[in-house]
Amino acid sequence: MAPLDRERRWRGLDDGPRPSRSTLVALVLAAATLMTLDQSTGDDSPVELLRTGVGEAFAPVESVTSAAVRPFTAVPSWFRAKDELRRDIRELEAENAALREQVATTDFDRNRLAEFDGLTRAAADLGRSLVPARVVGYGPAQSFTRTVTLDAGSEAGLRPDMTVVNDDGLVGRVVRVTQRHATVLLVVDAESTVGGRIGSSMELGFLRGGEDGTLDLELVDQKVVPAQGDTVVTWGSDGAGPYVAGVPVGRVTDVFASVREQSQRAVIEPFVDFSALDVVGVVVPEGTGSDRAVVRADGRIG
Repeated sequence: MAPLDRERRWRGLDDGPRPSRSTLVALVLAAATLMTLDQSTGDDSPVELLRTGVGEAFAPVESVTSAAVRPFTAVPSWFRAKDELRRDIRELEAENAALREQVATTDFDRNRLAEFDGLTRAAADLGRSLVPARVVGYGPAQSFTRTVTLDAGSEAGLRPDMTVVNDDGLVGRVVRVTQRHATVLLVVDAESTVGGRIGSSMELGFLRGGEDGTLDLELVDQKVVPAQGDTVVTWGSDGAGPYVAGVPVGRVTDVFASVREQSQRAVIEPFVDFSALDVVGVVVPEGTGSDRAVVRADGRIG
């Protein structure tokens, strides 16, 4: 091979036999003719008919290809939609749980608020200051006494022999105190004795724990016959304990007379529901220091 030919092949100038000049002229004329026919005849041109035929021939192939590829292109969107759906479900479940909790605690919060409001009225009615506390425990049945434990103690200004009330009436008296807790002997306990006064006649007597959560009232004047429906309040002193005067205790439901002993005994149903104790108030002297807000006799809290 001549050196000139070898150089032309190396530079890519010689790639094989070239088409003749007459062939190129024929191709150019054919292309011009097709363009002229396509422009002059519009939608009825042979070129358009050929284009339509090719499109119809390959349309099924394009549809099949698109249908086959679509599931793969839709996979990322499907995962995104599924993740969003799971997130929405989790948010809805959290909202439902919060709503259920609100519904479950609504009555409890409403009752507790009403009890605190009741303590404010009780302080005003008694003309005394109250330290609010919550019942956090009941005495064991093995002790044969009926007591409750409060979440307030000496730091709150409590000490033994203080009167305990709630918005219904007399609860009991403090018998033991620690730094942060206090034990209260309920008036319905068999060992409890409270001085009482019949509201209508002002006759004096003594209240003791009876059976089935009731109280027995024995009057000092044995000749006096209490009437059913009479209200009994505490007969106490002006001091802070063991029981202050004027606290509602209960109502007379039955009266029993003993001919042999020539005495009268009345059964008193307490105003307080001792099976549902929650918020109570401990009567304290005015000016008592406390680690919590004190309900004052004038309705102020502080």
